[in-house]
Amino acid sequence: MSDSHQPPARTLAAHAGLTLGALGVVYGDIGTSPLYALREVFHSAHLPVTPGNVLGVLSLLFWTMTVVVSFKYVLLILRADNNGEGGLIAMLALATQAVKSKPVLRARLMLLGLFGTAIFFGDAVITPAMTVLGAVEGIDVYAPAYHGLILPLTLLILAGLFAFQRLGTGTVGKSFGPIMLVWFVALVALGLPQVWAHPEVLAALDPRYAIDFGLTHKTIAFVALGAAVLVVTGGEALYADMGHFGKRPIRWAWYGLVMPALAVNYFGQGALLLSNPEAIKNPFFLLAPDWAEIPLFGLATLAAAVASQALITASFSVSKQAMQLGILPRMRIHHTSVKEVGQIYVPAVNWALFAFVVVAVVFFGSSSKMAGAYGVAVTMDMTITTILTFFVIRHGWGYPLALCVAATGAFFVIDVTFLASNLLKVPSGGWFPLAIGIWMFTLMLTWKQGRRLLSDKLREDSIDLKSFLQAVFVSPPTRVAGTAVFLSGEPGITPNALLHNLKHNKVLHEENVFVTVRHHERPWIGFDRRVEVESLGNNCWQATLHFGFKNEPDVPEALALLRQHGIQLDDMDTSYFLSRDIVIPTIGSGMALWREKLFASMHRNAAGIADFLHLPANRVVELGSKVEI
Repeated sequence: MSDSHQPPARTLAAHAGLTLGALGVVYGDIGTSPLYALREVFHSAHLPVTPGNVLGVLSLLFWTMTVVVSFKYVLLILRADNNGEGGLIAMLALATQAVKSKPVLRARLMLLGLFGTAIFFGDAVITPAMTVLGAVEGIDVYAPAYHGLILPLTLLILAGLFAFQRLGTGTVGKSFGPIMLVWFVALVALGLPQVWAHPEVLAALDPRYAIDFGLTHKTIAFVALGAAVLVVTGGEALYADMGHFGKRPIRWAWYGLVMPALAVNYFGQGALLLSNPEAIKNPFFLLAPDWAEIPLFGLATLAAAVASQALITASFSVSKQAMQLGILPRMRIHHTSVKEVGQIYVPAVNWALFAFVVVAVVFFGSSSKMAGAYGVAVTMDMTITTILTFFVIRHGWGYPLALCVAATGAFFVIDVTFLASNLLKVPSGGWFPLAIGIWMFTLMLTWKQGRRLLSDKLREDSIDLKSFLQAVFVSPPTRVAGTAVFLSGEPGITPNALLHNLKHNKVLHEENVFVTVRHHERPWIGFDRRVEVESLGNNCWQATLHFGFKNEPDVPEALALLRQHGIQLDDMDTSYFLSRDIVIPTIGSGMALWREKLFASMHRNAAGIADFLHLPANRVVELGSKVEI
């Protein structure tokens, strides 16, 4: 065979490395579901462990995983990339761009996407709590006398995990893939002997067992769906991490190892239940022979930490993207790698998550009780993703209506069915992630609307920049050497910082650049489209800088591109002037007073714009003003 038909060795090696990385980051959550998923289906629905029920539940779990993950996410959703990026925010950007000619629909989709993003944070709280607690509960199987250590040990592991975040995920991230590779191999090693001993369990591959289970039990089967969804938690990560790994490595990892390993382990647990129904108390850990108990306990705890890490890291990325889209206030961001811009640490998000995780672990006390909270957030996000996908393929890609309905309609029915089943859990714990999501949604909506009110008020009180400069240069003030960069929320209006500088210092710099930063609903904007500049005369320019929600908003780096337009800025001779607006809530036509007070507090406590835009701290001048909204 000619070598010309073989992929380059480097390409294969690169894909292999990305596939291994995907095992750790993408599949940590779904990969640890065997710790509790099968057990919780029986516990939540109070199902007797009979051969018919075991085969019915196994068939339900297998085909849930196949339809939701293999068909919906791997085959369909991964196609909806936004310049190579995935995730709910990327999908929201695609959907809103696709319907930008329909402002009412666009606004409704934006609200839906915001709610989905808010609900994600509920999932980010429940996942670390559930996975680590589920792993540590192996103590009950191996050493029940030490049951009292489960909660303290869980909290200790979680505290170490969250404390570690400030050091960055780069070094440990390299070990995630190998750890999960060992984990998936262990899943096969645990399940295969049981399947070999009881091959009759393979009958559950026939979807008719799932259908018969649903028709026979009806109400109980509907309740069981709420726990069955545990086998696909983490499915959203397939799409969210597409930008890090690409479609092919994610698909290779799923079809080549993850799904087969999960299926073998679930069927192994089912085979164990056929021979020993009492094993339902914890079928996963009871698969292990005596000599493997301690190693399996350690491996399960490591795998749970990896699954938790994936959600924590994702919450940092989602928060940063939300900040740049203007739906969350600015927070301090630490970059933990000089090479990888995506490796970040957001202290406020990290410790807020930790506080909620501790509350969840202490309040619920066991993974079985927490299972009632797990699933509501996941199924809501899955449903929202399906809805947004319809608008992307219909209005963005222009596919025929019938095809779009066929492609997303079946998944929508499945998602809504799972969601309806999980809503039954609201009284028993589902309210917890829902409350977190509603709280985050309120913060996001308040911040977004508050910024619009503030912008409208500033525009209403503003002075046209060109007219102002013309008036100033009729009798110009003293010009001093150097360059002044004035940051302004809107192009074409006179920044308050300029007004205050002229009023108090009575000087104008030799060169003045009026800069507006624009964040767009697309992940990346290249340097070739980063800067728009307009001459205002008298060595004054209006510059608009464009960033995608995945770009790093580095203003000095972007301003260096002005050299291409004949504008030379000396870094050491440039000062940055910012307006620090103090928001004053007032009773009137804006938001409700309590929301205006909330916005004022968020605005006051937001991280400084200078850090967010990477302005050099020793060359920033902030001038404050009060604004009533």
